[in-house]
Amino acid sequence: MKKIGVAVIGAGFWGRNHARNLSGLSETELLAVCDISLERAKAVAEQFDIDAYTDSRKLLKRRDIEAVTICTWSTKLASEALRALKAGKHVLVEKPMANTVRQARKLVDLAQKKERLLTVGFLMRFIPGVQRIKESIDKGEIGTLVCATAKRVSRWPERIGDVGVVKDLAIHDIDIMRYLFNQDPIAVYAKTGALKHKFEDYAQIMLTFKEGKTAFIESNWLTPYKIRKLIVTGSEAIMNLDYLTQEVTVETAHQTLTPRYEHIEELKLELQHFSNCIINNKEPTITGIDGLKALQIAEAALKSAGKCTIIKLNQ
Repeated sequence: MKKIGVAVIGAGFWGRNHARNLSGLSETELLAVCDISLERAKAVAEQFDIDAYTDSRKLLKRRDIEAVTICTWSTKLASEALRALKAGKHVLVEKPMANTVRQARKLVDLAQKKERLLTVGFLMRFIPGVQRIKESIDKGEIGTLVCATAKRVSRWPERIGDVGVVKDLAIHDIDIMRYLFNQDPIAVYAKTGALKHKFEDYAQIMLTFKEGKTAFIESNWLTPYKIRKLIVTGSEAIMNLDYLTQEVTVETAHQTLTPRYEHIEELKLELQHFSNCIINNKEPTITGIDGLKALQIAEAALKSAGKCTIIKLNQ
């Protein structure tokens, strides 16, 4: 099988993880890395014996590079993705995909025009525990889905950041709620604030869906230790997922079960899926539209917090 030539744009912590996984996949051949820091780019290039660039425009001229993953600062994601799509490359762009809804919509439109695959890095969907919960909901094993609660909190020191906790952290759970409920929320109400950071560093978000169903999301950069949890409540059972331990529990009226799963790194699964979609010319599980809708909801949450009011969402 012919391997897909790939490159990583952005050689920070997450970009290095992309490079590590792409170098080990049977579907891909990692050819290059790009970063504004020559030192960072060279460090990754030397580790994987690939080419280093500091200007993505030069990298994108290469015909042997068919796809790129983009792991830059949030405010640079859209411009790099736009450049890659214009060059005819398939693109996996990290969340939040773009800094504004307008930028995100432009990416979606260009990908369609260029007939290139565009997917967004919502890797939570690839966690086996999330897949198990989704399967249980779809099969009716927990009865009627009533509500879901996500808690994604941890200590985060002041840094040179470009977005707040809503677009950086909560957007993961916004996407997960759309995925689990299999629909878009009809309204959002949020409270946010900034205690120690330039942008908002804590947020509580409530999403309302049709038929009175609700989702609650708590995110912050303030809590002294990390918590990553998802609780899904149905009429017949409650399912809990600890993202950190990957443990799932299923609580019914009569018993509590703890299914066991083989742990596979979710980033590896995400990048493998991206590659296989290119090879087989299939639409990815997470599309550019998914990224656009999650960003729309995130911006509505920020607007809600700013105006202290419920924001209705277009369907």
